[in-house]
Amino acid sequence: MSASIRRRLMLLVLASIALVWAIALASSYRQATREVAEWEEARLAELAQMLALLDQSNLVTLANAHIDVREEERGGETSANDSDDDDSLPRDALFQVRASNGEVIAGSPPLHALNAWDLPVPPVTGVQDVVLGGQMYHSFTLRDTALGHTVRVFEQANTRSDLVSGVASRIARPALIALPVLALLVWSSIGWSLAPLRMLSDAIRSRDINRLEPVDIGHAPTEVRPLVDALNLLLSRLLYSFERERAFTADAAHELKTPLAAIKVQAQVALAETDPARQRLAMERVVQGVDRSARLAGQLLLLARLDMQEKLSTAPLAPGAVAKNALLANAGDAQQKNIRVTLNCDMRAEIDAEPVLIGILFDNLLDNAIKYGSDGGSIEVAVQRDKEQVLVSVRDDGPGVAHADLARLTNRFFRATGNQATGSGLGLSIVERIAQHFGATVRFGTGLNGRGLAVDVSFPAYTAVSAERLKPAA
Repeated sequence: MSASIRRRLMLLVLASIALVWAIALASSYRQATREVAEWEEARLAELAQMLALLDQSNLVTLANAHIDVREEERGGETSANDSDDDDSLPRDALFQVRASNGEVIAGSPPLHALNAWDLPVPPVTGVQDVVLGGQMYHSFTLRDTALGHTVRVFEQANTRSDLVSGVASRIARPALIALPVLALLVWSSIGWSLAPLRMLSDAIRSRDINRLEPVDIGHAPTEVRPLVDALNLLLSRLLYSFERERAFTADAAHELKTPLAAIKVQAQVALAETDPARQRLAMERVVQGVDRSARLAGQLLLLARLDMQEKLSTAPLAPGAVAKNALLANAGDAQQKNIRVTLNCDMRAEIDAEPVLIGILFDNLLDNAIKYGSDGGSIEVAVQRDKEQVLVSVRDDGPGVAHADLARLTNRFFRATGNQATGSGLGLSIVERIAQHFGATVRFGTGLNGRGLAVDVSFPAYTAVSAERLKPAA
């Protein structure tokens, strides 16, 4: 089938119309044949009734003449419209009249040649088909009870009126003439109906790569509107993605600029300093700046990887065990600030996730809690299963976050006001992206003893059903 919607629709519409017309023509022809047959049988009956009223002398005279039963004769002027329903061939009716004793009163001479002169007379009045001389004849038998006569009329079957073919021709001719006209109208109508699609394709084709505003083609038809809406939704998502990437790039450049500037300053100090102790201190600060820049670069790469919606292989995982390992890895930082960290985990609780990313999630939660927690304070890490959810919580008793800043904590490079600790502002953004990657949700609240910050991450508990649902598409 053609790839063109316009051509395909035209072929389907015309084929459907032609099929319906053919069925209608066949039905009309069959109905016309039935009606003409009934009408001609009635005409034979009328002829038989007329013959029954004639006396013997008139019957003999009529038998020696020809009874032409054509409806119309060729001759004179005929219009083109009447040329289909006249009788162009001679159509003579034959008859035979018998007395009550069976004696033939009068009959058409051709019946002798057809060996039908002594043909048995049917016992009842009605129509019969008989074969005479090797050809089919329609006959009508009339028994006149008043005179006792029996009249039988014969007409050759293949010389019936061509009224039926005329009716069929008159039905078919307009259809054949109208079909090309209808094809042109269908082609034009479909083209007009598909004009919004051409307008849409032209509008998209003429778009510059930097123009991502919604497409507007005026009053789009109902069938085209979903396509326009879907394209506009896609354009809005692309615009949001580009704006987000531009903001991310600008923020990343700004965040990387600060440690790089500090590294440069400390390197210049080290070059200019003659005191070995101060020179060593400057170089240590250079190393710290490099470490901070490397950590920031790693976090940026991780965010980029998560933003690509890259699906990772998952497996049943006990977050309590991952939390224990993360706590050991961050124990040195906690000791430097004399922070006491407690672990309260249900080791039987499982989620369907990837261990490296969950480890990064715990590292960022603990790093954030230690960095912004109070010296000599406390941090509580908990993993508990609640029905179909596994709740991961990290709570501290530090200065906390203002209520107005809670909604912005997962914004990239955002740092709450009043915090003096160094950081890139990407930790909680990474936590949220990892949580979203595995179908979890992140909520913020008040930490320990009505102070500090609480970060709660709710994961779907591992089951066979959830594992199948979270499995990456092939």
